[in-house]
Amino acid sequence: MAILVTGGAGYIGSHTVLALLQRGDDVVVLDNLSNASQESIRRVEKLAGKSAVFVEGDVLDRACLRDLFAAHQIDAVIHFAALKAVGESTRKPLEYYENNVSGTVVLLEEMRAANVWNFIFSSSATVYGEHAPVPYVETTQIGGTTSPYGTSKLMIEWVLRDFAKAEPQFNTIALRYFNPVGAHESGEIGEDPSGIPNNLLPYIAQVAIGRLPQLGVFGGDYPTPDGTCQRDYIHVMDLAEGHLKALDHLAKNTGYTAYNLGAGKGYSVLEMIKAFEKASGKTIPFEIKPRRAGDLAAFWADASLADRELDWRVSRGIDEMMRDTWNWQSKNPNGFN
Repeated sequence: MAILVTGGAGYIGSHTVLALLQRGDDVVVLDNLSNASQESIRRVEKLAGKSAVFVEGDVLDRACLRDLFAAHQIDAVIHFAALKAVGESTRKPLEYYENNVSGTVVLLEEMRAANVWNFIFSSSATVYGEHAPVPYVETTQIGGTTSPYGTSKLMIEWVLRDFAKAEPQFNTIALRYFNPVGAHESGEIGEDPSGIPNNLLPYIAQVAIGRLPQLGVFGGDYPTPDGTCQRDYIHVMDLAEGHLKALDHLAKNTGYTAYNLGAGKGYSVLEMIKAFEKASGKTIPFEIKPRRAGDLAAFWADASLADRELDWRVSRGIDEMMRDTWNWQSKNPNGFN
């Protein structure tokens, strides 16, 4: 039996594939390479000393999925494949709903046809919306999302909940990520965004390496200790290990369950810059700019449910996040290219 990882060549997917291979799982990776490189999988296989089956394809392609499920004995699916840029989603909402929501529905239909019932979904803290109290807990009502990206994740969670009610054998866990950062400690794999980075830390790293001139900090007048936004950052390897814990928990799980995966602490933009400067020895020039529409002042996770039920908690702090990010970026100034 094998684990199908959609979007497995991407940032979080590749680190999770590595963790799966290292513990001895058989893995099939499906990725359309729209925002990823197959080089990541080659490096993962080198690190693991074990190969994954790679299929270049799209979750919207029924024929591809049908052939994949016919060719491989799949026991569970970890679903990462999605468009993920909040800002871009406001400009291209239809593309986000088609790729993220419709793609997931097609995948679920083909799983049902293949009699595959175990599913882990890559969700997001954005499902809590702008009015949720901090820290976010799973019992908080979700909704009030501020971007088509967040709404697409919310809609998929609704689909999963309803599908689990209709199909009692369907067993799914939604993992609500906060802000994944860092890289594998080897420096062989890490975050390699196409074009200008949408996320803070890869932007900082590209400024440090000289690919970008300076960092724009959006908003310096938020009601936080230093005026900049606070976010819950989690090391990508802690996040990958959370998927393995969730996968193991599926044997005890019934129906649909959601878990927060976060560190339970907020770091501001200026704190992140300072920590990166310490790790890299580089000065990061930045400019305070106007706030961006839709940005919240501060949020972080209450991840105690994952601690209790999945036996998962973070083991890497901000120093490791920065060290591993700089190790990856300095070794790979142009990413996988």
